[in-house]
Amino acid sequence: MKKILITGANSYIGTSFENYVKQWSDEYTVDTVDMIDGTWKTKDFSRFDVVFHVAGIAHIKETKENAELYYKVNRDLVYEVTKKAKSEGVKQFIFLSSMSVYGMETGVISKNTVPAPKSNYGKSKLQAEELITPLQDSTFNIAVLRPPMIYGKGCKGNYVRLEKFALKSPIFPDIKNKRSMIYIDNLCEFVKQIIDDESNGLFLPQNEEYVCTSDMVKEIAEAHGKKIYMTKLFNPLLRVLKVSTVNKVFGDLMYEKDKD
Repeated sequence: MKKILITGANSYIGTSFENYVKQWSDEYTVDTVDMIDGTWKTKDFSRFDVVFHVAGIAHIKETKENAELYYKVNRDLVYEVTKKAKSEGVKQFIFLSSMSVYGMETGVISKNTVPAPKSNYGKSKLQAEELITPLQDSTFNIAVLRPPMIYGKGCKGNYVRLEKFALKSPIFPDIKNKRSMIYIDNLCEFVKQIIDDESNGLFLPQNEEYVCTSDMVKEIAEAHGKKIYMTKLFNPLLRVLKVSTVNKVFGDLMYEKDKD
């Protein structure tokens, strides 16, 4: 029986994982702790085999005023929780980082790609990784996950923006790009495997197949009974535009497929 503590109560990924492993209730027990009110500091971590840290600041517009908050939550808190987990005998710490550490709008990413984050979100996540990695030893495994865009029922972030556009706009550019994404159940299964194997190291989880933004928008619209017209009329303009938003939606950004 694996005893898992999710640090980050009511989070989308934490709640999804907790619900996902209920189908193996004889193999896993899951508890959660709120990271906002400070109760985690008095929580007895020694009762758990695994700490899955999902708490973080994301999906809010970055400003000079909230910059410090990113580092306080996404870096400093992660380090404090990791130290507590290790000192109290937890065997494995799983940190949910992000593809944002690479700071790329387009391109192919491998495990050898050097991170170069551009946002406070990406920078704070990378700095957290750098702080906790030295805590890894023979009795304390640290697994760092850098997922791409996560999607699924009830998710937040960029997928929600695509969904809203798909349901409001009558047309959408038909561009055959390739994006690494991961469905929430696939991410939950990946985390489960990390726990089962007691793995450590850096992981770049993604769906088996790359996702085309245009195809996804079309599927979202059809799932809601809405017709959307896909057009290549705007493609020449979109290809020459070097605007960040355009690249994030229509450019190629993918993790390299495993060669094993």
